[in-house]
Amino acid sequence: MHRLGFAAAATAATASLFAAGTAEARDQIRIVGSSTVYPFASYVVEEFGATTQYPTPVIESTGSGGGLKLFCAGDGPDTPDITNASRPIKVSEYERCQDNGVQSISQAVIGSDGIVLANTADAQRFELTLEQITRAVAAEVPRNGKLVENPNKYWDDIDSSLPHNEILIYGPPTTSGTRDAFEELVMEAASEEMGYDGPYTKIRQDGAYVPAGENDNLIVQKLTRNEEALGIFGYSFLDQNRDRIQATPVNGVEPTTEAIAAGDYPIARSLYFYVKNGHAGKVPGLYEYVEMFLSERMIGDMGYLKDEGLIPLPAGRREEIRQAVLNKERLTRLEVKALNQ
Repeated sequence: MHRLGFAAAATAATASLFAAGTAEARDQIRIVGSSTVYPFASYVVEEFGATTQYPTPVIESTGSGGGLKLFCAGDGPDTPDITNASRPIKVSEYERCQDNGVQSISQAVIGSDGIVLANTADAQRFELTLEQITRAVAAEVPRNGKLVENPNKYWDDIDSSLPHNEILIYGPPTTSGTRDAFEELVMEAASEEMGYDGPYTKIRQDGAYVPAGENDNLIVQKLTRNEEALGIFGYSFLDQNRDRIQATPVNGVEPTTEAIAAGDYPIARSLYFYVKNGHAGKVPGLYEYVEMFLSERMIGDMGYLKDEGLIPLPAGRREEIRQAVLNKERLTRLEVKALNQ
């Protein structure tokens, strides 16, 4: 099992040594961030601890937003070395890093993933569109040229072809990159055609959508206990639980590795981690871990993480990312801005 959480802040003397780069302030890599990336990073963490001379890193699932908040809090030994993310860093987060002395960050893209909706395998299978999903989760919906509080209580309130099941969706909280990606790829994409004045991402808070924390395995457990519920999580959790849950096709497309890699599945996104270059040489094994994570053995077409549900990037793109990160190429504000457009 991984050791979770952070120890108390380092002493002033240790922090001073760390900042000066004259000594190793701690001997374990510390990693935080996305619950979606967590299973992939955990696999690398275990392999790294078992096959190298370095201690097994400490890893914590905090959500993408929570991880970036910790990561950007400063450059000292009491801050993480790496944060995982299921969406790109935001401009505001990048600026917070810069303001707090985290001047050099490298961005790694490890592969692709899809956001899936699923229910228990024992229940009736859903088939939904982006618009139907938005009408289920939005706080307000357009009606007669105005926005009104979402009146939809049952799925057949949205469309008579859907089951007469109460709308109950277990999904990621506001700190999650999966939530950010869902809002962008589902709600923003659908709202443009639905009569909203502009992109709409406000999720209802009347009990139809239930934030279920950063542990996607708990969502899977909840689905097996309630046949009417749907869950939202990363594709890897579907892949690991196909004996218990079934996927919902979206816009007529099944969430498969082929459809996600080809861009045919409408709720697909890239997965990331960010490394703090200022910790190079101060935390033993930091770039050895990064090199292992980005190796063909892990993220390649026949890599271990493909068996865990990661969808590999094209070979040329993998090599480009690997070289940029290992060369400690610094992510710029312009690049961050472009990622978020």
